[in-house]
This record gives sequence, C-alpha cells and structure tokens, in this order.
Amino acid sequence: MTVVIDRVSKPEPADREAPVSAAERVRKKGAGGGLYKPRTPIYPKLVHGKWRTLKWALLVVMLTIYYVTPWIRWDRPGKLPDQAVLVDFAGRRFYFFDIQLWPQEVHFITGLLVISALSLFLVTALFGRLWCGYACPQTVWTDLFIYVERLFEGDRNARMRLDASAWSFNKLWRKVGKHLTWLAIGFGTGGAWIFYFHDAPTLLADFWVGQAPATAYIFCFLLTATTYVFAGSMREQVCTYMCPWPRIQGAMLDHHSLQVTYRYDRGEPRGPHKKNQDWTGRGDCIDCRQCVVACPMGIDIRNGPQLECINCALCIDACDEIMLKVGRPKGLIAYDTDSAVAERQKGATPRYKFVRPRTVYYAVALVLVSSLMLFGLATRPKFELHALRDRNPTFVRLHDGAIRNGYTLKIANRTFAPQTVRIDFAGVPGARVKSPGHPADRPLVVTAEPNEVTAVRVFVTAEPGRIAAPNMPAAFEIRAAGETRRTKTTFLSGAANP
Repeated sequence: MTVVIDRVSKPEPADREAPVSAAERVRKKGAGGGLYKPRTPIYPKLVHGKWRTLKWALLVVMLTIYYVTPWIRWDRPGKLPDQAVLVDFAGRRFYFFDIQLWPQEVHFITGLLVISALSLFLVTALFGRLWCGYACPQTVWTDLFIYVERLFEGDRNARMRLDASAWSFNKLWRKVGKHLTWLAIGFGTGGAWIFYFHDAPTLLADFWVGQAPATAYIFCFLLTATTYVFAGSMREQVCTYMCPWPRIQGAMLDHHSLQVTYRYDRGEPRGPHKKNQDWTGRGDCIDCRQCVVACPMGIDIRNGPQLECINCALCIDACDEIMLKVGRPKGLIAYDTDSAVAERQKGATPRYKFVRPRTVYYAVALVLVSSLMLFGLATRPKFELHALRDRNPTFVRLHDGAIRNGYTLKIANRTFAPQTVRIDFAGVPGARVKSPGHPADRPLVVTAEPNEVTAVRVFVTAEPGRIAAPNMPAAFEIRAAGETRRTKTTFLSGAANP
C-alpha cells in the first residue's frame, strides 16, 4: 500500500534568505570558489527533556563500560591472564570472563557479528535509527565533545559570537583549552582501546617508559587522531558521507517504522503566534525553528524523513519545551510512523503494526542464529584430539616380526585446569600403546596442561598374525573429565602376512 502524505508548508518569500549564524556570515566574506563545498558549522543548542536525559545516562553507562572493562580482573589458574576481557594475539586466545575462544573457533565470532547485524536490522525496522541516535560511538563521543565545547565556549549563541569575534586572549584560551581537552579525551580513547589487547596494568607501566609493543603506540596514536578529528571537526559529516548505514537503513524502514516524526496533521499550516492569539484555522507549529537549532545534524525535521537524521530525539525535547510555553499539548514532534500521520490526516484512528513480514523475518533469523550459537557454546568440547602418523619411516619391522607405527598426538585442553587423559588405540587386535617415559605395563595416562595443546609421542606395536591388511583403519581415543574424544588414523604394515 502506498501512503501519500501532504507535506506542503507555508512557502517562504522568494527574496527572503534562510537565517544564518553570525560566524557563517563572517566566513562567507572570504569564501571563494573551489572543488568542494566548505563545511557549514553547526552550533546545536542545549535542550532539556526526557530524551536528552536518556542520552546523558546512556553516554555515562557506555563510556564507563568502555573505559573500565579492561581493568576488571578474572581469576584463572596458573599463568593464564587474569584480565576478564582480553584479545590475546600473542597467545592466540580471546578471553571473555569464563569463555575462551581458540583461533579455530572463529565461527563463534562470525555468529556474534551475524547476531549483531540481525539485531540492528530488527531494531531499525521497529524503531528507526536508535543505534545511530543513542549507541553509535560517533554519536557518543560527539556528544561528549560538544559538552566540553559548551564548558569552554558557552551555548549556541555564545559560541557563534566567539567564532565571529576577532582573536583575543579570551578567545585564545577558550579555543586552546577546548582542543587540549579534546586531545586528552582522544588519548584516553586510544589508551583504553589498546588495553583490550594486552594486560592493562602491565601495559600502562610499560607505556610511559617506552617499553610497550610498537603496535600499542601506533594504535593509540591512530585512535587519538581519529577520535579528535571525527568527534571534534567532522561530526555530522562522518554520519552523512562516511558511514554506509544511513543508506542501508532505507531498506529496513517502511511506513510502519517508528521514527522521529513531525506530525504534519497537527502542525500545519504553520506560522508565528502571538500571545492570546486564537488557534482556530492554523496548526500548532509556530515556526520558531527550535527543532532546527537543537539538531546536531543541522536539519529541519519538518521536511520529513532525511538521510542525515540520526533519530536522537533532541528536536522532540526542544519542541515540547516550546509547546508548554504556548499552552499547546506536547508531542508535535514525536516518535511516530508515516502511516499513523496519514491515518490522522484522513480522520481515522492510527494503527501501529509491530508484527510485519520483515520484522517476523528478522526476529526468526535472530532467534535461529542465537539458538545455534547457544547450542554451540553449550556443547562445545573441552578437548580436541589430532593424530599425526610418522611418514618416514611409515612403519618399522622389529626383530621379532612385530610391526610398529609411530604417531604424535595433539591433545587440546580448552579448560582452565590440568586434566588427566587416558589414551587408547582401537582397530588392530592386541595392539600395544607405549610412550617414552611411561610404564609399558600400564594403560597410557598423560597430563594435559590447561589452555594448551599437549604433544604426546606414542608407538603402537602389533603382532604380524593379527594384522589383516597392509593398511588398517584405526582410531585413537582419549577420556578425560567425563568426556570422550576420538580421531581416525591408519596402521601401516606393508604386507598382510610377511
């Protein structure tokens, strides 16, 4: 069904220019031609309301998680790292509290990425770009940088006046202080990132004396630079031009997706309003442009859904504040759907459809992949066994006619404790299994070290009368911690009956 929404607003006079900031007028005086359009500075105004409060709370929570997580300790036995979350490239392990992943278990990382993507698709189809508005690192750090900017330079009008003014000591110290604080935040961002790849306390001590790995300094510099540039200077340009998600999300949305929406059915026709003026025959929008000056992307939400809109809802708080001042109900701008707006324009009761074919598809796919991941983690073996048969010589004929094959067993112990492992051999009747340093008259038992691959050298000897073929299928079997693992191999003799 195609929904057509009448979004015709009161046209501006042809000879009337849109209002611009004082700083922008100063820049236009010296602006010349060029290949690229210079960035138009945006000065978002501080607003107060439930959505701004929610964004502050999420910012504090997410930054706390990011900076604190590398310092959380988690007890593990022996020489294993005691950092709760660690990507250990040197040891080829990924630790997440009680979970550890080995390189050959990269499919769990792939599954986690698929779950994240499907979750993002589902949330976007239901509620719009919540990720962009509340949880994206670009949004979070830009919010933090704007907060610092306000501390040094003031709110919107004060910042515009400062930018338009001539250089002075007052302007200099404010600009220098702001940029130094930004650099400090960027350095803290890069510093926290590298702690996820090394033991945090050790790296912190080594970093300041020049003994940390070169990669630590390189990535700390890269993260410092990108945080400073992206959140300090580029800001909305990252979302509009660099990030692919604004273009991809168009395929996730439909007319029933909740988005930050200007309710045209209630706001039009718009226009200025004077105190005690009658509201008959006009909409609730007084064309105050507070939704525009509060927007960190610099757009006018009244123009409808736009690629630049990150659904941060700050325009909702700005509009609600104005509606309270003029005595009108809040919610002229709100989380709503295009379908609901169209229904109200026709005088019908709006319907909100959360269960739709695309949301069902995303939800089913998400549940399926999540179930597979949980099943894989729950049934993940504690041990792995691989058998490497000697290739030169392939077998040895002993003085008594017996045939001996040599093997190297690789026992991977994925637990955090040493395990006693019993090794058995099947496939050749009466075959004897020996290992250097172990008693020949007892079952072969070895100790597998925690979180390591233990190599065990074994020899299998069989009497010639019990060998039925030159190449006999066989298998090694290990038992440990109530679990049995088996791997196939072959027993070579060169001839059935020499």
